[in-house]
Amino acid sequence: MSNAWGITKAIDLAEARAQMTAMTSVALPPVPPVPPVPPVLDQQRPTPVPTSPVRQWSTPVQIQAPVVAVRTVGAYREFTLHAPGVSATAEPGQFVTLGVGGATSALLLRRAFALSGVDGEAVSIVVAAHRAGTRWILERRAGDVLDLIGPLGRPFPAPPPGGAALLVAGGYGAAPFVGLAQRLTASGHAVAAVLGAASADRLFAVRDLAALTQVLAVTTEDGSAGRTGRVTDVLTELLPGASIVYACGPMPMLQAVAVLAAGSGVACQVSVEESMACGIGVCMTCVLPVRDVDGTSRFVRSCVEGPVFDASTVGFEDIGRLPVDLHGAAAMRAGR
Repeated sequence: MSNAWGITKAIDLAEARAQMTAMTSVALPPVPPVPPVPPVLDQQRPTPVPTSPVRQWSTPVQIQAPVVAVRTVGAYREFTLHAPGVSATAEPGQFVTLGVGGATSALLLRRAFALSGVDGEAVSIVVAAHRAGTRWILERRAGDVLDLIGPLGRPFPAPPPGGAALLVAGGYGAAPFVGLAQRLTASGHAVAAVLGAASADRLFAVRDLAALTQVLAVTTEDGSAGRTGRVTDVLTELLPGASIVYACGPMPMLQAVAVLAAGSGVACQVSVEESMACGIGVCMTCVLPVRDVDGTSRFVRSCVEGPVFDASTVGFEDIGRLPVDLHGAAAMRAGR
């Protein structure tokens, strides 16, 4: 079936479900890595929550990273930066932070971006226009230098041995999944992906993931690419063949995916989108409610203990408010 992206891919859901079920017992050959992005503007190319102490996955470094290339991808821009101290230890699911506005700017808070690729001494990130900070980054060109800290955060954990993985992304939430899919397929895991967005120009990495997955489904809310609807409309058809779900995108999407995965008894890891101003656990702007082993909620720093979390522990319903079962809340109420 050919979709609006010109990809010939079987996304008939009954067939896709059968493929996912069959793939759990099939040893897949390694998939060749996606060729590196050339240093020019390219319009065409296409785990459980850890308890303290938090594991240090890699040692972050702060460097002045020259912009090697900028390419427009639909509504986004992907920046490739020369960052050898970061690329050497970065893993899928980790992120970097960038200083914005220049040395004399009043924009003090850094901006966090998931790594969309690592190639030799270069790393890539995807930027969407939001407010002043991201707009400033979008004005950078090849040859400009950005203040970068990374790699940061907890990466995606490995799936169960021989298990099939289902990747679910909303918009540019697909950014970290190219590297993850490369790693999974090279290790012999079957991989399927569901990519969704409001419109075709808001999708990301469709071509790359088409080359790295056995089943690919695309959804858009306006019907401009793939199937009209949301990722959750497809997810229920693919979950029966999956051993683990990896999801990245807006919080409401993550919550919906987590509910569906739990209902199917499938483990789910989510990469959360929280404001991570410092990226090193100091500023506390990214705290997220999670349920501890004793059943009570506690606030954890997404940038240090995440951004990847076991979805079953995330208190989605308590985001933005004080959980009633927050650790220590009983003592606070008793003292009133």
